[in-house]
Amino acid sequence: MQNIFSPSRRRLLGATAAALTASDVFALDSDGNGAGVLRKYSSATNKTGAARMFGPIHQVDAGVLNIGYAELGPSGGAPVILLHGWPYDIHSYWEVATQLADRGCRVIVPHLRGHGTTRFLDQSVPRSGQQAALGADVIALMDALEIPKATLAGYDWGGRAACVAAALWPERCAGLVSVNSYLIQDIANASRPLRPATEAGFWYQFYFLTERGRAGLEANRREIAKLMWTRNSPNWQFHEDTFDRSARAFNNADYVDVVIHSYRHRLGISPGFAPYHDLERRLATLPAITVPAITIDGDADGVVPATDGRSSAGKFTGGREHRILPRIGHNPPQEAPSEFAAAVLDLVANKQKSSHLPKEGHDDRS
Repeated sequence: MQNIFSPSRRRLLGATAAALTASDVFALDSDGNGAGVLRKYSSATNKTGAARMFGPIHQVDAGVLNIGYAELGPSGGAPVILLHGWPYDIHSYWEVATQLADRGCRVIVPHLRGHGTTRFLDQSVPRSGQQAALGADVIALMDALEIPKATLAGYDWGGRAACVAAALWPERCAGLVSVNSYLIQDIANASRPLRPATEAGFWYQFYFLTERGRAGLEANRREIAKLMWTRNSPNWQFHEDTFDRSARAFNNADYVDVVIHSYRHRLGISPGFAPYHDLERRLATLPAITVPAITIDGDADGVVPATDGRSSAGKFTGGREHRILPRIGHNPPQEAPSEFAAAVLDLVANKQKSSHLPKEGHDDRS
């Protein structure tokens, strides 16, 4: 993996950054010829607390989707793809993306299927939310953007998509940052109960197994999302405008179908769709992730209790470091953007070091 800047360029950017105000966020954009140009971005919120938004949102046909995505940084920078979770959107990565772009990365932040401006190209395509579909979407996006290899980072659904892509297409993944460690679902054992306290945090999964749950999500998608934000991250005091910014992404016409299928499939209630059968068969073996990885847990995660990473250590055979973030919940990129960006940069700069943890303990996965 490449170093981002030469020492002389680091000194130049450091001197430039020293002259900027702390409230401003800057990133390197392409000048049209692949060269880096320092441009100013708005900070995450303005002086009134109103949340800033990515813009412009680009669209590209990729596989079965027309994917909406934000792009920051120089076109020749080290590619990084940031993948959001549910119920969140691309703005989970506002601060992370600007920090990475400021360090010279080419940053791609796509709306997952069923979210934001991402649309299906054909009305007849099943609105699948299964893990193989999410992983395949990442590779299709990379193909469409002609990115041969990228560092992948994600949490929740996005972490799962990143894990799937890293496991099945390791030649396309330069490194992996995954919140809650190994997120490939063991669907064959989905009926195995977890501790009651953990099961209680998964109330929405069981709710969505029912037609009442589908109707509830259709009618109350905003209210359900806000409840989950609060419970998922009890220490995160987010501004109302911050939530409003993300809630727009839930108005996608495919949102309910994709979400419902995702949770029904992961619990073994609904079958997968034919185009993904072979990928799901491979995922059923719970393949190891062979690329360098940094995994993150928030020790205040209201969904998935933090672990020391030992139980999933055997699933990371390319070198892995596990980090625990104090007082952080289920959405580390938005709650601790500097720490999340640092993990990505450690991989991009090839500074990540192996963590040879014993294969023991229990690891609950979202």
